[in-house]
Amino acid sequence: MRFDDLSIPDTQACRGALEVATTYHGVSLLNHSIRSYLWAAAHAQRYGIVFDAELLYVSALLHDIGLVSEFDSHTVPFEEAGGHVAWVFGAGAGWPPERRIRASEIIVRHMWDEVPIERDLEGHLLELATGIDISGRGSDEIPAGLRREVLERYPRLDLAKEFTACITEQGARKPGSSAARALARGVAERIARNPLDS
Repeated sequence: MRFDDLSIPDTQACRGALEVATTYHGVSLLNHSIRSYLWAAAHAQRYGIVFDAELLYVSALLHDIGLVSEFDSHTVPFEEAGGHVAWVFGAGAGWPPERRIRASEIIVRHMWDEVPIERDLEGHLLELATGIDISGRGSDEIPAGLRREVLERYPRLDLAKEFTACITEQGARKPGSSAARALARGVAERIARNPLDS
């Protein structure tokens, strides 16, 4: 499997989501968001999973938007804030309410420990892909050639340092959040050992 084998959607909503992500994310977080879609698409292709590419792409690009200062909420976890942004984005894109809700659900669920594929296919793919990119969990399932191509096109830069700082700050400010639970379970150590950074 090579980079050119992956299906990357090019709809108006996808272009808009990329513009939003490019505007508000630093390059490390932007590359992480794009890689998350690519790892998800690669996994789906490998296992013959048919998914909604536009919905997953938009959700992947916006899944960490709640970490940036302009959309950071002091009352809800970052993934819930991101879900609200995705709902508003979907309204602007002309999506029906059901599709806006789906984007929001996918983003919220990416922080679950596990998203059953039979409950939420795109949520399952994003949860799996963000795990690959943040902690390296399951990265050995991505073919080595594809890993190299993706990391060359979308390098990791300072993602480990930046994301650890973001999740630590979120956890400290929101002790009941998924970020706080992830920290308590050692996510910072897993980020530091991510084989994608070696």
